[in-house]
Amino acid sequence: MSSSRRRLLLLIGAFPLLLVIIALLYMSAMTHLEGETRGFWQSLEWAAETLTTTGYGRDAHWRNPAMILFVVVVQLVGMSVAFLVIPVFVMPYFEERFQGRLPHTAPKFSDFVLIYRFGPAISTLVDLLERAGHRVVILEEDEPVARRLHERGRTVVYANLRDDEPDAELLIRARAIIANGDDDDNGAFVLAARQAGFKGEIIAMAEEPLHRRPMMLAGATAVYTPKHIQAAALVSLATERIAQRVAGLRQLRGKLRIAELRVDAGSELAGSTLRKSDLRRRSGATVIGRWRGGEFLEHPDPDEILAVRSILVVVGSERAVTEAGAMATPLQREGPVLVVGYGDVGAKVAQILRDMGKAVRVLDRVAQDGVDIVGDALDAAVLKRAGAAEACAVVLAVGNDATTLFATAVARDAVADVPIVARVQRSENVQRIHLAGADFGLSLAEVAGEILAHKLLGEEWLSLAQRVKLVRVGAVGLVGKSLREGRIGQRTGCAVVAIEREDDVLVEISDGMVVQADDRLCLCAAEDDVERYYVEFPGSRIAVS
Repeated sequence: MSSSRRRLLLLIGAFPLLLVIIALLYMSAMTHLEGETRGFWQSLEWAAETLTTTGYGRDAHWRNPAMILFVVVVQLVGMSVAFLVIPVFVMPYFEERFQGRLPHTAPKFSDFVLIYRFGPAISTLVDLLERAGHRVVILEEDEPVARRLHERGRTVVYANLRDDEPDAELLIRARAIIANGDDDDNGAFVLAARQAGFKGEIIAMAEEPLHRRPMMLAGATAVYTPKHIQAAALVSLATERIAQRVAGLRQLRGKLRIAELRVDAGSELAGSTLRKSDLRRRSGATVIGRWRGGEFLEHPDPDEILAVRSILVVVGSERAVTEAGAMATPLQREGPVLVVGYGDVGAKVAQILRDMGKAVRVLDRVAQDGVDIVGDALDAAVLKRAGAAEACAVVLAVGNDATTLFATAVARDAVADVPIVARVQRSENVQRIHLAGADFGLSLAEVAGEILAHKLLGEEWLSLAQRVKLVRVGAVGLVGKSLREGRIGQRTGCAVVAIEREDDVLVEISDGMVVQADDRLCLCAAEDDVERYYVEFPGSRIAVS
């Protein structure tokens, strides 16, 4: 029985008893204090009228002070009934009736991914799994969160695992489990799943790296620490040693790389267009998208002028991407990296940079070991004192998105040319922080989603936007034609970024390259464009390894 129903039944039982007690007291008081006789039913009527605040009948005035005090107390009790009892006892019961019941048992279907506890770290993954056609069931212990997810159409099972064991049927039917609660709860859930007989893959998320081994001993297949991986990704965006002079360099399929290039004020691309710059012919890299005002555009206009601080997303060989990076950012910046915020992520960012031998300055509100400047990042004078203008990059690693948003605006106003890399908690805030002036924004959901999607789906999802991915297709409809003759971009919106030929991967490609029968084309495009390619070239779909 729910707590709201128990409270309502208690009220239904207690209220008549209270009426009888007050009626009897009123009978006695009227006899001994007022010298007037009242029967039980008259007294009961008075008690009901007083407690419900509906008014009085014949009795409205009293002479004895003790009687008056008694009436005042009963009136106050009646006010309490009106203003406290109904909201506390009655309304929750009817709210539960109107809201509907949350599911407590396993769904009828099977072969789903079970997620224990919903949160920002796996919000992106849920969308990726559902878009890939995989069913997702969320096991949630927080009732408000479970109800919100249920109202949004998610498949939710509500349970209190502190009091009850997880539904064995729910575990057995799952194809994989992701544990996203607190570290202690994750360890207990992993152990309970193994004890229930679950033999599949269990991926656990850990706040503390020291808890990875205990979770593995409990039965987890893999354990990830998204905050530390996010820190490493922030470093790759902020420094040119990891990125080899190209911010955001990440390796795809061995020879193919993707990078986000920032157009510097001194770049030859600034004030030009993609068509005029002829970036693909000159560097070999293919532009697959562009950031503009915090929005990622899959199909950038080739005739739109490239403004300073525009961010181009390119794919190509390491040499091609490096040459494109040289065109976008011709001068290497000197100076330390300024890390703002020294929490879990900020401390890890500083540690990685120092291990690389990079000069680091740390700004935080609290004085502690590892912090060089104590002050508020929302104060431009503090940023100036911290040497933001002389830094090669500013990494905002504060834990609150609202603070990050304002700190980004202040930092951009204080230093116009220094790249700003921002840590974001919730992926929906990435665009706002870009608009505030950040060159790169990386959310925890993007990092965790990319890792888990690769683990579960076996696909290379790009963290710059989950709508864009890399796929391989057959050469159907293109054999004997050059890439220019195939007009793939015009017909589908997809960009050919590499060709797999026999045992080799060709990443140095040109529009004049002729497609052979056994070739596999690597396309980089939005999901809708990939589906359009399959329609335009039927029979080209192959399994993604």
